[in-house]
This record gives sequence, C-alpha cells and structure tokens, in this order.
Amino acid sequence: MSTVVEDHALARIVTDAPQYRSVRVALRYDPGDPDSVRFAFPGGREWAFPRALLETGLRAPARLGDVEIWPCGRVQAVVEFHTPDGVAVVQFDTTSLIRFLRHTYAVATPATQR
Repeated sequence: MSTVVEDHALARIVTDAPQYRSVRVALRYDPGDPDSVRFAFPGGREWAFPRALLETGLRAPARLGDVEIWPCGRVQAVVEFHTPDGVAVVQFDTTSLIRFLRHTYAVATPATQR
C-alpha cells in the first residue's frame, strides 16, 4: 500500500495590489502516479504537473504546458499557472517546496532512478 504525501505551504498570490494575498496550498503526491504532483488551492482549483518540473524549476526557469516555475532570489520560487482566462502568479518559500519534494522522494524515487 502506498502512502500519499500531503504537505501544506503558505503562498502569496502576486497581483498589482499594494499588498500580497496569502493562501494555504495543499501540495499532494500519490506514488500511484509517481511522476506527478498536485497543487490544490482554496476554492477547489487544482493543478497537476510533473514532479521533475518542480525540481528543475527550483534551480532554473522551466516550463511545461500551462505551468512555469523559476527561482526568485535565493529563498523563493514563482509558479505561474496559465489558463485561457489569464495567468495566476504564485510565490512560495523555496524551503516549503524542497521539503515537499523530499517527502515525495521518501515514498517514491524519480522514474529516472528506478
């Protein structure tokens, strides 16, 4: 039986408003789908994308389909979610995303290492 990983991270929705709005995001990983992670936002919006994209995007800009990730300074990362209606720009502390990745690797190694 596989263990589903669920961590939570505080993220900042980036807008042109003078103050950032913080939201709690559920970061999910199911070893039954070993190459994918899910970010679930309040209101029921969920994005699934490759775990490798998250890992790569923490080191250098990376994009696949509707999701783009890049480091922002030394301690933050930006994730852009593209839709036909526009783009959501979300900023995370890198440590939260690295901790989540470590938890996912504890239950399933990347496909390239199998």
